[in-house]
Amino acid sequence: MDPLSPDVLKIDVTSTVDEISAGLREIVLKTLRKRGAVVALSGGIDSSVVAGLCARALGRERVLAVLMPERDSSADTLELSRSVAEAFEIETVLEDITGILEATGCYARRDEAFTAIVPSYGPGWKAKIVLPPLMGTNTFRVFSVVAQSPAGEVHRRRVTLEAYRQIVAATNFKQRVRKMLEYYHADRLDYAVVGTPNRLEYDLGFFVRNGDGSADVKPIAHLYKTQVYRLAERLGVPATVLDRTPTTDTYPLEQDQEEFYFALPYDQMDICLYGRLHGYPPEAAAQAVGISVEDAERVYRDIDAKRRVSEILSLPPLTLSDQTSIPLPASF
Repeated sequence: MDPLSPDVLKIDVTSTVDEISAGLREIVLKTLRKRGAVVALSGGIDSSVVAGLCARALGRERVLAVLMPERDSSADTLELSRSVAEAFEIETVLEDITGILEATGCYARRDEAFTAIVPSYGPGWKAKIVLPPLMGTNTFRVFSVVAQSPAGEVHRRRVTLEAYRQIVAATNFKQRVRKMLEYYHADRLDYAVVGTPNRLEYDLGFFVRNGDGSADVKPIAHLYKTQVYRLAERLGVPATVLDRTPTTDTYPLEQDQEEFYFALPYDQMDICLYGRLHGYPPEAAAQAVGISVEDAERVYRDIDAKRRVSEILSLPPLTLSDQTSIPLPASF
């Protein structure tokens, strides 16, 4: 077996863009029999690339970008999303989802759990949940709440399982509300909803079931994030998006994807995931990304655990016929 190297992720960018564009045309126009595509723009690299691919595949007049900020969104989210739409000359519609989230109790339910962990948490505070670093330790990883007071004081407390579940359950309203609005616009226009997960997110379960994990087609789910960046350069995604650090853009306190979910920065995670999926030992991954063998073994275990979660998240709705041999009526 050849040594594991970042070169394994090199692709012919032009032919990849052409192949995905042809695939999108086939799926959207012929298989799904839809007139165009709806894409939720977040200001991030993945949704920007998907918007560019849809414009190339279907024509810019057949793509609608839905912008869905809310009160916790980063200050630059809307500006970056609009810059992408302008670059690809696609139509946009703005849906501020703050009111819907307030009506569902998203913020109140989440803040109730934050307060259970940090009793002084209240108006003007910001918070997020984070995991401790994976590298260099075999300590069991447990989420903590990091809360910042209006005066700038930072409090860090380990979160209970009950509070963690409530925080995540309430936060998931955001992804599910956005998907509901995407399908509203798709239905009224007879368009397909085009998803934006890359290989890391799709394979390791970094999505919400029936939220951002739902779509009619996911054109970059086979591409590692490193490869998505190469496509972004080819398609002409604005430099401000290319230079932006990947974030969750979900919690009031700014949070990057590494401290919330992934064990390593995306370029290293790409190589480790490739190595794990293609039978490379931890020693090869360690050498390729410049970490210890022990840390590579930890990353491999983390990948395995997250892939088990992803399998469950990706399951279609199950019926009794999937689980039993009970005969069902012919008309079922």
